Amino acid sequence: MTALKIAVTGAAGFIGRHVLDELMRHNVEIVATTRDVTRLADRKRVRVVELDIMESTPDIFKRLEKPDVLIHLAWSGLPNYQSLHHFSSELPAQFNFLRRAIEGGLASLVVAGTCFEYGMQSGCLSENMITLPDNPYGFAKDALRKQIGFLKRSCAFNLAWARLFYMYGEGQPKTSLYSQLQDAAKNGESIFCMSGGEQLRDYLPISDVAQQIVALALCGRDVGIVNVCSGNPISVRALVERWMCEKGWNMSLKLGHYPYPVYEPLAFWGDATRIKNILNEQCAF
Repeated sequence: MTALKIAVTGAAGFIGRHVLDELMRHNVEIVATTRDVTRLADRKRVRVVELDIMESTPDIFKRLEKPDVLIHLAWSGLPNYQSLHHFSSELPAQFNFLRRAIEGGLASLVVAGTCFEYGMQSGCLSENMITLPDNPYGFAKDALRKQIGFLKRSCAFNLAWARLFYMYGEGQPKTSLYSQLQDAAKNGESIFCMSGGEQLRDYLPISDVAQQIVALALCGRDVGIVNVCSGNPISVRALVERWMCEKGWNMSLKLGHYPYPVYEPLAFWGDATRIKNILNEQCAF
């Protein structure tokens, strides 16, 4: 039986590298795309293709080496969620890239969405809720999902919209909370400045995020929107204290040094029912 071929855009990024690691645990053929192939020179059993989605061409499906599934993670301009770039430049380029891949013959697509599509809604967020994005990044992702939905009227393909919540782990950008805490510990700092820490969030280690994304790629069904999350809210303060305990980082927290972000509610987390069902289905085989 021929192995499933899975292509990954944004493969050299934080999420992409961990997705490649997870794919390596499965009997699949992997095509990794990046704008600079040297960034993935260390990857074995992976076919690396240099590709910039901003310069999409009509033969994009062929350039992706005609995969059975595309895991689309590429997106530039982060972590500046407020930049107009997300819908003025990124959105049209993203749609054109995916449209050409689908019209070229792509049968299954997994796209990284964002919990910011829910906007300022609080509490447990389920996939059947309406979207009310409150920043340009969330708006652009939500618009891309809706645009892809219109393609389904004329093209038959499976879609999994992986709505990502929060994540942490090695290789994360320096602006992330985990990386800032890690750097402070490495630098021997005795105090770590942060917000009040009472906001409730949904965090997963990046290895679990990668596992869920790959599960969506392997499920072979048109599952629509799926929260990639833990389903368990935790306060940011408790999370930071847990990280310090696990890593043996001895620092005092200066709470309230930074204000709470204005682009997200104080308390929200994902409903993990759908993703848990998909994971359980795969474990049954």
